[in-house]
Amino acid sequence: MQIKESELILNPDGSIYHLNLKPGDIANTILTVGDPERVDQVTAHFDTIENVAESREFRTKTGIYKGMRLTVISTGIGTDNIDIVLNELDALVNIDFKTRQVKNALTSLRIIRIGTTGCIQSDIPVDKFVVSERAIGFDNLLHFYKKTASFDTDFSEALKEFTQWNSKNSDPYVVSGDPELVTLFTSEECVKGITSTNSGFYGPQGRILRLALHDDTLNSKLEQFRYKGKSITNLEMETAGIYGLSHLLGHKAISLSVILANRANGTFSKNPKAAVENLIQYTLERLVS
Repeated sequence: MQIKESELILNPDGSIYHLNLKPGDIANTILTVGDPERVDQVTAHFDTIENVAESREFRTKTGIYKGMRLTVISTGIGTDNIDIVLNELDALVNIDFKTRQVKNALTSLRIIRIGTTGCIQSDIPVDKFVVSERAIGFDNLLHFYKKTASFDTDFSEALKEFTQWNSKNSDPYVVSGDPELVTLFTSEECVKGITSTNSGFYGPQGRILRLALHDDTLNSKLEQFRYKGKSITNLEMETAGIYGLSHLLGHKAISLSVILANRANGTFSKNPKAAVENLIQYTLERLVS
């Protein structure tokens, strides 16, 4: 079936609408970052750069690092942007732009998030790396798609019961990272954790400036919650969307984060730029090791 022009939107030069990329512009291994400036920080380590594209908050560079072809793309903040990035990256490899038809053979991408995060467990120090084994989505993105058995409803139901979840909030969904990528990036430098993906930075993550919260004990509940002996380690804003869409589209995803803030202790990294740089170097070296 041919996909309509209103659904798969292409620019006059044949590039996909938001990302401004054409088929062939991206590698099969994608590194996602939130901040467009972080794209340059990652690709500063590359041996060569072959392609650069920029549109709105989406900045992309493809090049070679120690013989491996990689693409680095900025997503901006939030799962609404992840919806755009994941669907358009998938379209670049799995839809024929000339015929507007889905290809018969699936191309599976490896998607690796390099991000920052806030920790809610007091015993995990700032500047530590987190490898997200699972992610809990407190946003509503995945509810617009037909989910599969890969989503852990037992986990989400246990979480709702423990936290006395507000029924007016979006129903949490739980999805795992790719097991092979979890193994690849796990070392003594990392903590394997469960990541909470929130729909905002302030109220949804329990921050109070001038507005009161509906439940100002939620972070404490998340800190105390245990499921099969494992705890929620950190809060951020993209991982669950990446994991969920990757599962549904047939891609492999992992989220790596460096802890800049420990919310339980009220501490913040003394040198966040260096902490991010350390995670970038760690990620690149594990990829080619």
